[in-house]
Amino acid sequence: MAGCEMETARTFGDDLEFLKQHTDVLVLADAEGKAQVAVVPAWQGRVMTSTAGGAGGAGFGWINRELIASGRIEAHVNAYGGEERFWMGPEGGQFSIFFAEGAEFNLDNWRTPAVIDTEPFELVSQTNTMATFRRLTRLTNYSGAIFDVQINRSVKLLPADSHAWALGADIPETIKAVAFQTDNSITNKGAKAWTKKTGLLSIWILGMFNSSDDTTVVVPFEPGPDSELGPKVNDEYFGKVPADRLIVADDVLFFNCDGQYRSKIGLSPKRAKPILGSYDAAGRVLTIVQYTKPEGATDYVNSMWELQDKPFAGDVVNSYNDGPPEPGAKPLGPFYELETSSPAAELKPGETLSHMHRTFHLQGPEKDLDSIARATLGVSLDEIKSAMPKTR
Repeated sequence: MAGCEMETARTFGDDLEFLKQHTDVLVLADAEGKAQVAVVPAWQGRVMTSTAGGAGGAGFGWINRELIASGRIEAHVNAYGGEERFWMGPEGGQFSIFFAEGAEFNLDNWRTPAVIDTEPFELVSQTNTMATFRRLTRLTNYSGAIFDVQINRSVKLLPADSHAWALGADIPETIKAVAFQTDNSITNKGAKAWTKKTGLLSIWILGMFNSSDDTTVVVPFEPGPDSELGPKVNDEYFGKVPADRLIVADDVLFFNCDGQYRSKIGLSPKRAKPILGSYDAAGRVLTIVQYTKPEGATDYVNSMWELQDKPFAGDVVNSYNDGPPEPGAKPLGPFYELETSSPAAELKPGETLSHMHRTFHLQGPEKDLDSIARATLGVSLDEIKSAMPKTR
């Protein structure tokens, strides 16, 4: 696992000890203390990392130790890391909440709103297995529209006896697992309706995970002709993804997420299914993400950095692979992301839009993980491991 020995050598306990030196951390845990989830209220109720093996087990979330330890505040985004964070979209376009009115769409002008970057969420309640948060904020988009928003968020550790039901797969006793679910909502607290004319918001959930040289993201999708369903994948975010890093079949794609090449993909509402995942063959970790995808919903915010002809023709799911921002530079990670979005929130005053996002990590013998991969992602571990050309 060249390139990430330092990351993989660290345990969940190491990460927890580090985080507690810099901020308050809530730990959700099962009765045995094996499945644990670390949550930070100061960073929007963010799940920083989790484990299926207690304090001595592997931590699955990528944590930006250098930035956290420095205590500095960055100008554009504070990439603290964390395997499940609450953001809102759109990122780009005439309704962006990341660019000021009239600004050119470039990195110099890109700014993450403080409420989803450096500001805390209020902790409303907490038990051994659940924490709830809320936050009231005001946002202004690129077109000058003002949004008064109440954000509600809960993080829940899922009991072991619910995993098989949620995944639709048998979980052999040889498998160590941790699973958590966040329920997120935004409510229009203003006096005016949010309309397409002046722009809409969305809930955008992003997970940053430790990657290895042998990490492959797997995204099942709806098969069918492009003429009816549109392109299978959008891979134009940071320039086209090289063919040896993105393999697209009839109903599933494989994306190389080794944390060594900056690239991003997305799937539209006509293509996306309510599930995606990844497999780290080096650590024998199968990660599954499920989310709510309302039937018939077609309007999703568009985050491309341009004035858009179709501002509601955005992606539902995305995956990002980190890498050097320019040749010869060091990557931030290595990490990769799995992301899901809610539909655009066309809300009258007092109305609420909700979005659920669920993360599973399963670790164990490949023969047992294989049956889970087949049941959830529709492919075998051998198919995943052999998908990429053997240049890795």
